[in-house]
Amino acid sequence: MLFRHNIEPNCSYCLHGTCIGFGEVACIKRGIMSDSGFCNAFRYEPTKREPEYARNLSAPEMSEADFAI
Repeated sequence: MLFRHNIEPNCSYCLHGTCIGFGEVACIKRGIMSDSGFCNAFRYEPTKREPEYARNLSAPEMSEADFAI
């Protein structure tokens, strides 16, 4: 979920960081950081986080009749 309360810190979705590519984040507090790093100044910014995509249903044992009413 995008707005859950137990978010693991990550520089790529921190309020103070801006992604600059190549797995790096420009942080106003710490300078250049890796996108998987974090520090004590981490503040979660939900608009920077990309949610996980829904998984596809791939069940070969199901047929078209299973979904008909």
